[in-house]
Amino acid sequence: MASVQDRLQAMLEPLVNTMGYELVLLEFSSHKGSAMVRLFIDAPGGITLGDCERVSREVEGVLDVEDPIPQNYRLEVSSPGLDRPLVKPAHFERFAGQVAKVQLIAPKAGRRKFQGLLKGLKDGQVVLKTVDAGTVELRLDEIERARLVPDYETELSGS
Repeated sequence: MASVQDRLQAMLEPLVNTMGYELVLLEFSSHKGSAMVRLFIDAPGGITLGDCERVSREVEGVLDVEDPIPQNYRLEVSSPGLDRPLVKPAHFERFAGQVAKVQLIAPKAGRRKFQGLLKGLKDGQVVLKTVDAGTVELRLDEIERARLVPDYETELSGS
């Protein structure tokens, strides 16, 4: 049987895509009597507060009708931000040339955390050029979490 998160992903990703947005990441967490559904959405021109409100209204409507969450929940919709999560293979390709942090599920070469210049995908593996470990290739199923490292200098100067 699919998990609540898998069911939510299957239900909400097509809806968000139909609205013209990418569902970058869906997070679901459940705690005593309540739950949290967090959606990170993106679009080529970026995301505004109005975009988040629009997606939130549509998602709330679907969740009210389908009722996939057996308890009270809170819904949050936001942009991925400067430290954007990298989840799908296409994300690792699209953001090649930027610095990323990658945390593995289990250690590889004695480490779980790597940071370096994202070089994209090669034979289905994420290629990361690090300062201290050279170039590493990481299988997607080894990765627990990956995010871009914001370059605040570039962001602040507008370059």
